[in-house]
Amino acid sequence: MNRVLAAGVPIWRMYVGLQLVHPQLQAMGYLWKRGGHVETITRAYGVQFTPAYIGSPVQEVREGGVPVRYRLDRLTERHHEVLHEVRQGGGTDYFTLPMRIRRDGPLPVVAFATDRKDGFGDADIDDMTRLVDMMGAVTEMHIEENVAHTVAETYLGRQVGQRILNGAIRRGEGEEIRAVLWFSDLRDFTGLNERLPPEQVLELLNNYFQLIGDALDKQGGEILKFIGDGVMAYFPAEDALFMPMVTAAALDAARQVIGDADAANEARATGGAEPMKFGIGLHVGTVTFGNIGTQNRLDFTVIGAAVNRASRLEGLTKALGVRVCASAEFNANCPRPMKSLGRHRLRGVREPVEIFTLPD
Repeated sequence: MNRVLAAGVPIWRMYVGLQLVHPQLQAMGYLWKRGGHVETITRAYGVQFTPAYIGSPVQEVREGGVPVRYRLDRLTERHHEVLHEVRQGGGTDYFTLPMRIRRDGPLPVVAFATDRKDGFGDADIDDMTRLVDMMGAVTEMHIEENVAHTVAETYLGRQVGQRILNGAIRRGEGEEIRAVLWFSDLRDFTGLNERLPPEQVLELLNNYFQLIGDALDKQGGEILKFIGDGVMAYFPAEDALFMPMVTAAALDAARQVIGDADAANEARATGGAEPMKFGIGLHVGTVTFGNIGTQNRLDFTVIGAAVNRASRLEGLTKALGVRVCASAEFNANCPRPMKSLGRHRLRGVREPVEIFTLPD
């Protein structure tokens, strides 16, 4: 923008509004003011139904597809509040236009304002129109990159998504890592499907998954995949020295899920809804982290005996009447106190193994 100002275009304020592909946000805007920094403004879903959007120049341009201009010294009460705000800040002229890009969907919108007393001249309008045309290619690249990162992180997770974007997409390509494996599963999910209407099952699932996701995010874990009503996650440990910290983080995440679920179940009971019941299995081991599948359809996942062991541990929670079952390997690496439940058989494991749970 400094080069634009140096060329004599009297821009005092500029706003670029972009539609997003994002699970929580519908749009994002970047607001620049002369002599200041760029402010990022996020817009949640439903913004198009709010007074901030309805009747605004952005709506007018986005839906009409043509530029609009307002001399701010001629405003009336009928004009949108954003125009009055710009005028109160010192603006005299406001010019908004669509940015033409090849991507389908709502067009980006760019709004310029000046504080020059006589507003924009015809040459200024031409210059700003050419500027937006030149910005289109760069903005399109920014949008495509944003979409790629958002889709990868939403469907694959932050760390796995970045690996994929970095090129880890060949079948059979993988690496061995040592990690804490997490399996959690809703209890009696088949019965819930039989007893509850689909919308209530969906609500219960999403609430349960959100509790798991929030706890894992806070403690550095990452969901690898949803398996029906189950969650498969991991906490990577780049070095054995970090394993005590990683196991403690996994245990803290389990405690958080239990506490949050208890609070949620109290609210659900008040509304007459069924409680969410679940089990969590925790194990430490070496797994292969990489791509499996067909030549044309891949899945980035972890495989190995440690994965099966974590799944079996989760399955034992119901029989033992606890919400967390951890392996002896997990307990040996965890600095937090745990309680032994004795030795038990795990399906597919030849010898009985010692099982641990939370002390309280």
